[in-house]
Amino acid sequence: MPDPFSDDARLVAEPVTGDNALALSVGELAFKLKRMVEGEFGHVRLRGEISGYKRVASGHSYLCLKDDQAVIDGVIWKGNASALAFVPQDGVEVIATGKLTTYPGRSKYQIVIERMELAGAGALMALLEKLKAKLGGEGLFDPRAKQRLPFMPRVIGVVTSATGAVIRDILHRLEDRCPTYVVVWPVKVQGEGAAGEIAAAVRGFDAIAPGGPVPRPDLVIVARGGGSIEDLWAFNEEAVVRAVAACSIPIISAVGHETDTTLCDFAADLRAPTPTAAAEIAVPVLADLRLTLAAQATRTERCARRHVERGRERLAALARLLPKRDALLGPQRQRADEAGQRLDRGLERRVTLARGQLDRTGGALRPAALLRQLEAKRASLAATWRLVQSLNPDTMLDRGYARVTARVGGATLSSSAAVRTAGAVTLRFADGSVDARVERAGGKTYGRVASEQPSLL
Repeated sequence: MPDPFSDDARLVAEPVTGDNALALSVGELAFKLKRMVEGEFGHVRLRGEISGYKRVASGHSYLCLKDDQAVIDGVIWKGNASALAFVPQDGVEVIATGKLTTYPGRSKYQIVIERMELAGAGALMALLEKLKAKLGGEGLFDPRAKQRLPFMPRVIGVVTSATGAVIRDILHRLEDRCPTYVVVWPVKVQGEGAAGEIAAAVRGFDAIAPGGPVPRPDLVIVARGGGSIEDLWAFNEEAVVRAVAACSIPIISAVGHETDTTLCDFAADLRAPTPTAAAEIAVPVLADLRLTLAAQATRTERCARRHVERGRERLAALARLLPKRDALLGPQRQRADEAGQRLDRGLERRVTLARGQLDRTGGALRPAALLRQLEAKRASLAATWRLVQSLNPDTMLDRGYARVTARVGGATLSSSAAVRTAGAVTLRFADGSVDARVERAGGKTYGRVASEQPSLL
């Protein structure tokens, strides 16, 4: 092969004598490597710690698996990601099964993960602690957010398997203690899809509207029998914990036996050690309640009877101290009789005074006196009208006089100086008015008729 730095180095590549290797494109090399890697490592199992996990909008998941020596990229396609038994978290050690391949677009190799499990119980507990810390930090386990359970719920909703012994134990214990209307929402309690069904059931009970065809529960019990941590893992899933914490109906968590603990227990309003104990907590004992009510009724009746008896005794004692009726009402009766006699005399005197006043008033209302007053008022009114007519300046117009008024404002002008000042005047006669304008010529004042107006009088 020629040395590129020798004197015979060429600018344009040419075939070299004796060299049968053709130049490969980058894509050809990448796909040859891809076939080689996939053929050599068709199926592998890797143990490592998850790092940089993220799930994108398409549903696919991307992550890295690492140990103290190396790192390899990984991808989980949407169908396999939804089938995982847990939600991957950074820092959790897992065993991933899949096939090794390359990604030519970035010249890197990666593992396409088909199945992934936690690497032992230690990894499972580590994942549980991480999830507990995360959800606890968001306040989902805050004791102040817990709701009080109803004393006697009319309807109880139960989220559990419809075929297990748990639902039978709950129903039998409720029947023994206090028969109650029960609505069962059957779900898978372990395995693939169990967490989704449990969360959907809790949200479904919470979404029931009051007064609908299906009664809305006053209390919900989430229950499952005992088992290993793997069997109970569905009740540790984030979806279940969030649904329980967000439910507006009080919830009792009864998952496993007394020593079993799940994150659902922390999110619920109350944890019961067993499903049977949850039924005992949910309702009181009806027989005991009836005995208590009967005892309270007896005590109430005794108290009421004792109160009535004591009141009757106090009333009798007070009645003995009261004066007799005649002695108590005698003075009032005598004063009433005297007041009645005074009232009769007062009424007679008042009637006499009113009759005299009526006679005097009737005399003043005779017709002759009224006519004389009317004639006097009419004569006074006529004299006043004659005075008004004599003072009216327009009465002089019938005798050949004219009244001069200012055209602007209409004020009567009584001097030549006022006429010169006004300039434009109106001459009012008996049969009409004439507008005139005042002019000066040779030191004299003349009046010129400007226009005529019909009489407005």
